[in-house]
Amino acid sequence: MQQDELFTVNPEVAPPERTEAPREQPLPPGAPLAVRMRPRSLDEVVGQQHLLGEGAPLRRLVEGAAPASVLLYGPPGTGKTTLANLVSTATGRRFVALSALSAGVKEVRGVIEEARRRRLYHAENTVLFIDEVHRFSKTQQDALLGAVEDRTVLLVAATTENPSFSVVSPLLSRSLVLQLRPLTDDDIRELIERALADERGLGGQLELTAEASAHLVRLASGDARRALTALEAAADAAAATEHRTIGLAIVESTVDKAAVRYDRDGDQHYDVVSAFVKSIRGSDVDAALHYLARMIEAGEDPRFIARRLVVHASEDVGMADPTALQSAVAAAHAVQFIGMPEGRLALAQATVHLATAPKSNAIVAGIDAALADVRSGRIGTVPPHLRDGHYAGAAKLGNAQGYRYPHDVPEGVLAQQYPPDELVGRDYYQPTQRGVERTLAERVPRLRRTIRGR
Repeated sequence: MQQDELFTVNPEVAPPERTEAPREQPLPPGAPLAVRMRPRSLDEVVGQQHLLGEGAPLRRLVEGAAPASVLLYGPPGTGKTTLANLVSTATGRRFVALSALSAGVKEVRGVIEEARRRRLYHAENTVLFIDEVHRFSKTQQDALLGAVEDRTVLLVAATTENPSFSVVSPLLSRSLVLQLRPLTDDDIRELIERALADERGLGGQLELTAEASAHLVRLASGDARRALTALEAAADAAAATEHRTIGLAIVESTVDKAAVRYDRDGDQHYDVVSAFVKSIRGSDVDAALHYLARMIEAGEDPRFIARRLVVHASEDVGMADPTALQSAVAAAHAVQFIGMPEGRLALAQATVHLATAPKSNAIVAGIDAALADVRSGRIGTVPPHLRDGHYAGAAKLGNAQGYRYPHDVPEGVLAQQYPPDELVGRDYYQPTQRGVERTLAERVPRLRRTIRGR
């Protein structure tokens, strides 16, 4: 039996009775704060303005102007489930949610068959939300293709993994792929303040100190659900002790995580980053890991840490260990690809590599000396034999005439002038005797002597 036959509706079968589910489902008693505070409209959504601005694809989808299936790709707590609900509510479609952790091909096909029936008998469309779609097998994902193709269902799938690696190509090609970004600190702060005041949340019954709020923001690391879960736990603890104010001590006691004294906009931010960099430069691997841990625990943006590692792989290690830059860039890519907390391992690996590597600042000295000459006007003209000769009339101007091709000699290096006349004999790169540069310290002078014909 072909796949399409599995979902063919028999017209002789009596249509099921239509049941209208209310759009505003009452929340069960004791629903988590994060569920109670879920946005009911686009106006309540915080963050993701790159997708929700006027005319942006996700806004058009929620408003029903662009009925296309979509893959929402982003870290936890950025609004994937919320946006799927809004697509259903705003467009008047029936909403069905499946989790890839528990649903199989049978459940997927059952939802699609029901969606076909409802569309045939009641002209009712269905939004199918699949959470953690990257956990679906290829067979499970393939089972969706026909229904997505003919729009039996409007698929809204959520994944924390890059869909290019975790979703089958046919499903990718039939869907918009929209990347959600971690919420900013201001976004998280706004959500916390809203939950404190809103009747669906804490209804203004409790206050939150500035220190406690800042700690909750740090703990969230861009995850709205994490922030509201921690706030709810702290509120419960405060209510149990008849406190009307949630202080830092209450937050720490409920989430079992002490606040690191670290202000990302203040002196301590710069002090810790400075100590981190100087520990790497000084080859103290243990101190470097300590400061890395402080930044991670305080909620520092891991991409910022990765950028510092990439910079100092060239600034402090350079050609003494050319693989250090590869390690730092790989860590930056790993953080972007897998996120936190796993990304801490790549950051730690790069930190250890840089801290234990032989050190050289010859790259910094070399490029800065060259830049100083250029800025002071020591530029000169490009020697004629090095100029571009790939155009009509170049030879008449003397361009590219007399150029000697290094690969024509066995050594691959020959005597020839490369810099402008004004800079002949100017040495910028001065390799050290450390690490790989020890070999370069012997090789570079030999190259200069050959090239300069000395």
